[in-house]
Amino acid sequence: MGRVVTRVAWWIVRVTIVGCAGSFPGPDSAASCYLVEAEGFRLLVDLGSGALGALQRHARLDQIDAICLSHLHADHCLDMCCYSVVRTYHPDGPQPPIPVYGPSQAPARLAQALTADPAAAADGAAASAGHAMTDAFTFRPIPQGTFEIGPLRVTAELMNHPVETFGLRFEHAGRSLAYSADTGETEALVRLARDADLLLCEASLVEPGPGDPPLPADLHLTGRQAARYAARAGAGQLVLTHLAPWNDSRRTLDEAAGAFGGPMSLAASGVGIVLE
Repeated sequence: MGRVVTRVAWWIVRVTIVGCAGSFPGPDSAASCYLVEAEGFRLLVDLGSGALGALQRHARLDQIDAICLSHLHADHCLDMCCYSVVRTYHPDGPQPPIPVYGPSQAPARLAQALTADPAAAADGAAASAGHAMTDAFTFRPIPQGTFEIGPLRVTAELMNHPVETFGLRFEHAGRSLAYSADTGETEALVRLARDADLLLCEASLVEPGPGDPPLPADLHLTGRQAARYAARAGAGQLVLTHLAPWNDSRRTLDEAAGAFGGPMSLAASGVGIVLE
């Protein structure tokens, strides 16, 4: 199962970056996945391509309490198929379904990915592997606004991305974490990250140079744009994530420099951040 991080009592919320590669897994990181822990409760935020393997360095797969999916692009949700196998065919017997909060189409989308017969997956239940996504997970649509997952108070805002995508804010015992998910420019990100202790913000793009085509609209942010949002929101710390493997991540960090006055760093797989 791999080495499991030992729990300690002095932190209130712990965030472990399981995967931070944007659009596809890179040589140093799986795609998007974050482990958020509070009061012994373990919440996965996204479970993208390749993340299930890396997750086992930080938590037992039979001890995840809930999952929150920001959107249904493969680099944020595809390893849900592998995880359904783990929970259905565990050596100790099938594990009880755990709640999965996500966009309304999550059951059908993931069932299609699991089964070889798209027609059989139309209702989000049947699968050719001999089990269904709904055997392993209880799907619940993310409501806009504020709701509870375990001990965490969660606020969701729609982001500016081609599919239904939720940015998420997690609060517990006076500490707060904001996660941009994937987004182009949007005022919703300022609201979501207002005075957050930590902003995990995507920085998929680099600023265009002379003669380069303009940035695509309504899709992703650059490091500079992410830093500006962090500054406007008054976030305490900024971690740039969703880093496309074909980009120079140091360039992303350099472009962000000067736009945000607080602590700032690049996400890296395996890094843990504690909110004391």
